[in-house]
Amino acid sequence: MPDDPTVPALVRDWLSGWTVARGAADPRPEPWGWSIDVGQPRHPWRHVLPAPVESDVRTLTEGTTVPWTWLKLFDVDERALPWIGPGWHVDVPGHLMTCRLRPEHPAVPAGYRITTWSRGGVVRAMVRTVEGEYAARGQIGIAPDSEGSLLAAVDQVETAPEHRRRGLGSLLMRTLQSEAHAAGARTGLLVGTTEGRALYSALDWRWHAPMLSFWYDPSTPADLPLGGS
Repeated sequence: MPDDPTVPALVRDWLSGWTVARGAADPRPEPWGWSIDVGQPRHPWRHVLPAPVESDVRTLTEGTTVPWTWLKLFDVDERALPWIGPGWHVDVPGHLMTCRLRPEHPAVPAGYRITTWSRGGVVRAMVRTVEGEYAARGQIGIAPDSEGSLLAAVDQVETAPEHRRRGLGSLLMRTLQSEAHAAGARTGLLVGTTEGRALYSALDWRWHAPMLSFWYDPSTPADLPLGGS
């Protein structure tokens, strides 16, 4: 399995911005990583393990009783699936990535317009058609990193299906990156999907580690035979 010594620090920095973007509580240190109160009906809290080991994962997942608890395991691959206790479900995998931020001036595709606004450390961007129809959105949370410099965590970048493959993802990312730079951040972090990884790589984002994601609900049949010996 991967063993990048920089990953735990990057995960902690990402969480610093992610909690701002989501309005979640500050990460609570645990022996194996962090727990975070998120406060949503299907996401009351999450556990984040930057360098998971089998014993910790087994203890944590077998002792979970709250439905819709989420678990994020960084720097491990699918060989870790048997560590997961019963009642857990596999979510979309992720990829931890970073980039150096810089000012950008992306062109807006014909037929669209983009709006940005900032509140409480979160910068949001929304793309609409010139008629006002929603097309895409994204946000960044700006927060201090472990050394006190500002970072920006990109979060919830999405494009409506009928508006995909028109350059709106690139427009959103470059706009958010530029807004973050203007706010004083010099490093960007994100955990993106496999589908989004190609876009981020084309925008000079650097890949660091995979992430396995799970959610807990014992009332729903399991997606995979987790909890093996």
